[in-house]
Amino acid sequence: MNMQKGYVLIVEDVPDILRLLEETLKFKGYRAVTARNGQEALESVQRERPMLVITDIMMPKLDGFGLVHRLRINPETRAIPVIFLTATYVGLEDKAFALHIGVTRFIEKPVNFEKFLDTVAELATQDPPEPTTSISEADFYEGYRQRLEKKLTQKITQIARDEHLVETLPEAEKQAFKASLQAAITERDEIQRLLDEVHSRMGSTAKAE
Repeated sequence: MNMQKGYVLIVEDVPDILRLLEETLKFKGYRAVTARNGQEALESVQRERPMLVITDIMMPKLDGFGLVHRLRINPETRAIPVIFLTATYVGLEDKAFALHIGVTRFIEKPVNFEKFLDTVAELATQDPPEPTTSISEADFYEGYRQRLEKKLTQKITQIARDEHLVETLPEAEKQAFKASLQAAITERDEIQRLLDEVHSRMGSTAKAE
């Protein structure tokens, strides 16, 4: 394996997961660089081109979908392979959209590290892929909007069900369940924030046309 061809950029906003991915790759001999969101990742890419990007999807400031889109519309970064790691966007339509915008591989969380390392090794040793053709801003945001709206509906339904369920639990079990419920509420709010941003950008794109 040619470890001199570049570094692996890991993009993840959960510190424990970020550290685990970083240490795993370093143990296997890769030079790993970390970023906590898509905006930090783009700044790292501008300083030095990575041989591979591994990124979560749900992140603040700039999420995984937005990061991939920005990499693909820039001819200088269009060919960088990208692995998506996600526990939220795991449906067939989610994967189809990810591939459509230029994602190279798709791995679900919790991560199977044997599969993960095999995928990293494959992408790190193969010849650079042909540059991915980028899609238009309008097509990207329309597809992104559809994914977010579906996830938001699912999350709202889940929260309503869990809020009803928590009232039926024994007191000893409520605390742990409430923590899980709060995590779902936080995720719902993040999806809503992203959806509001997409609607705003779609409006700006329409005006520009």
